[in-house]
Amino acid sequence: MSRPIVPWLLGGSLVAVVTWAAIKPSGGQADKGGPGDKPTLVSTVLSQAQDVPLRFEAQGTVAALNKVELRPQVSSTIRTIHIREGQDVKAGQLLFTLDSREDNSRVEQSSAELAQARAQLHEAERNLARSRELLKQQFISQSAVDSAQSTADSLRASLAARQAALGSAKVGLSYQSIIAPFAGRAGAIDIHPGSLVQPGMAQPLTSVTQLDPIAVSFTLPERELQRLLAAQQAGQSPAYVTLDSGERIQGKLSFIDNNVNADSGTIRLKAEFPNGRHQLWPGAFARVAVDLGMEKQAVTLPVGALQTGPQGQFVYLVAPDSTVKPQAIKLSRVITQDGKQYGVVSGLPAGKKVVVEGGQNLRPGAAISEGKAGGEKRQGKPG
Repeated sequence: MSRPIVPWLLGGSLVAVVTWAAIKPSGGQADKGGPGDKPTLVSTVLSQAQDVPLRFEAQGTVAALNKVELRPQVSSTIRTIHIREGQDVKAGQLLFTLDSREDNSRVEQSSAELAQARAQLHEAERNLARSRELLKQQFISQSAVDSAQSTADSLRASLAARQAALGSAKVGLSYQSIIAPFAGRAGAIDIHPGSLVQPGMAQPLTSVTQLDPIAVSFTLPERELQRLLAAQQAGQSPAYVTLDSGERIQGKLSFIDNNVNADSGTIRLKAEFPNGRHQLWPGAFARVAVDLGMEKQAVTLPVGALQTGPQGQFVYLVAPDSTVKPQAIKLSRVITQDGKQYGVVSGLPAGKKVVVEGGQNLRPGAAISEGKAGGEKRQGKPG
């Protein structure tokens, strides 16, 4: 009874194969169909060549040109504090007076000993002169003159020693008065009259920070080093710092470091600014810009046209058949015009049509249809 079932199964299989072959579309028609091959709607823009300012901006840190922590050089007690915390001080202004009675006594003693040595030397020189006159008249021997000469020489050396001792005593006395080494602003004062102070103490008496002029420290990519050096040598390196209020303060590039940071590929710089109104404060962040003239016929594109892939940055060029292909470029810097950002690029000539919007959905060779270009026509020059 089982044998008649087999032909029936085989017959059913043949009917199924014929039916699938009849309804299955050809391979070529399946590949060309589907929504994946529809042209992608994008916006395009033409790359433009124009003169753009060579302005480099960076986030910097305000730094004082001079700052010192004042500590005593001798053990003593505070006698008088002549300033207040946070007070502006002048160069050479007296800040602290220590107990100087002992050093005053040393100076007075050294002065007296010096006067005594000077008087003894004058007497010895007079005796030597008389001895030489007596020797000419043969009233004394040469040995007596030699003895007088030796006495005068000894007292002359003693006088020099007394002068050195007086100088040392005056230096010790000067340590009892602590003065401002330069003009600036005094910091916190955490000691009081009568406090014992000594060399090497952890807490300084106070600090003095120069606020005018002041510097801003920042970094720029090492590729701009030659331009920076050339501008500095020509004396054409103005710098600007922008305050939170929008006010700009003009200064100048004052320092280019003598080596490049190999880890970050940047060069350290400083710009110096006038700060008479104390608008810049040490340790604060500041936005700084350096102007190095104009770059002639630089190629610019809206930043939206720039893509980043495994091989680096690129843009999608639009071919005459409305397909796209990637073009490797190198971004030099980003500039701003009318609130919009544009990239200054190399590796792409002017007049090339590139995708500016919708490029994130494209692949090399993809078909596109162009809509309105968001930035194809723009007036003026980026600044």
